[in-house]
Amino acid sequence: MSSRLEAEHLYKVFGRRPDEAVERLRQGADREELRADGTTAAVIDASFTVDPGQIFVVMGLSGSGKSTLLRMLNGLLEPTAGRVLFDGQDLTALGDRELREVRAKKISMVFQHFALFPHRSVLENAAYGLCVQGVPRAQREKRAAEALALVGLDGWEKSWPDELSGGMQQRVGLARALATDADLLLMDESFSALDPLIRRDMQDQLLTLQQKLKKTIVFITHDLNEAMRLGDRIAVMRDGRIVQTGTAEDILVRPANDYVASFIQDVDRSRVLTASAVMNTDLRGDEADCACETATPDTPFTELCAISARVAHPVAVLDGKQKLVGVVPKQRLVGFIGDQQGEPAPCGDPRDEGKVIARA
Repeated sequence: MSSRLEAEHLYKVFGRRPDEAVERLRQGADREELRADGTTAAVIDASFTVDPGQIFVVMGLSGSGKSTLLRMLNGLLEPTAGRVLFDGQDLTALGDRELREVRAKKISMVFQHFALFPHRSVLENAAYGLCVQGVPRAQREKRAAEALALVGLDGWEKSWPDELSGGMQQRVGLARALATDADLLLMDESFSALDPLIRRDMQDQLLTLQQKLKKTIVFITHDLNEAMRLGDRIAVMRDGRIVQTGTAEDILVRPANDYVASFIQDVDRSRVLTASAVMNTDLRGDEADCACETATPDTPFTELCAISARVAHPVAVLDGKQKLVGVVPKQRLVGFIGDQQGEPAPCGDPRDEGKVIARA
C-alpha cells in the first residue's frame, strides 16, 4: 500500500538572509516587500496531506511556486523552513546519501519533457531507475518490460526514443517511474508538452493505471480542466501560497476567494459536478412518495439534467439505503450551468422548483 505524504509549513526563499526573510513572512510581510530587497519567496507556508492512493493536484499559473514546491517534496530543493514527512519519516532531516536512497526506491518523478536517453533503447530507458538501484540486468529488464506493457508499449522495447511520438515517449517516462515500484509519484507538468488529444489520452492512461496500482501521486499542472479531471484533491497556488485546498466540487461550488472564483469561471462544470454538489439538503418537509426516476449523490451533472428534463418536479437524491438525502430543483441546475454559458441549460422549467419531491 502507498504511504502518506505530509508537508508542514514549507517555505522556500532565494536570496540573501533567507531565514530572516521567513521570519518577516511569518510576521506578515508580503512577497513584494521581500522582492524589493532582492529576495524571492517562491513558496510561503505551504501545508497539506496526501493520503495513500490519492492523486493530489497542485495547480497554479506560471510563477505561483508549484514546481518549486514539488522539488522540495523529494529533496531536490532543500526547504528554507518546514518539514516533509513520507511514511512518517522526516525527509528534510536526511543526509544526502539517505535522501538519494529514498529517491531511488520510494519516490519517482515524471518530467514534462520526457527526459529520455537518446542512446538507450525504450527498454533500457524504462529500466534506468532499476539500474541506478543496482538491480541485476535480467530482473530489471523483466520489470521494465512489465511496466511498458502497463502503459501500452508492449512490443516497443527495442525501439529508440526518436522513433516514438511525443505521447509514446511520455509513456516511457511513466513506465520508468512505475518500474521502480515507488510508493510516491511526482509528476511535474508531465502532459503539458503534448497535443490536446494525446494529452487527454495520457490522462485516461494515468486514471486507468491508478485504479489498478493505487499509487500516491502529486501532479503539477497549470491547466484547470486537467486538475479537475485528475485530482482527488486539488491545491490552488497563487504567489507562493496555497489559497485553497479541496475536491474539484469544493473548489467549483465554494471558491475560497475572488481569485479562485475568477480562475474557475471558464471550467466546464458539467464534467465535474455531481448531484451531491448541487442538491438542496434543506428538505423543509416537502416530501411525498413517488415511483419516478431518482438520482444518487454520485450521479453526474449531465445525467442529472437528463433526469430533470424527464420529470415534472425536482429530482430526489437517494443514498445507498434508499433514504432521501437531498433534492435538485430545476432552477438549481439552471443556476449552476446557465451562468457559465450565458443562457439556461436544457433542464426543464425553473418554475417547477417548489413542486413536490420524491421519497423512497
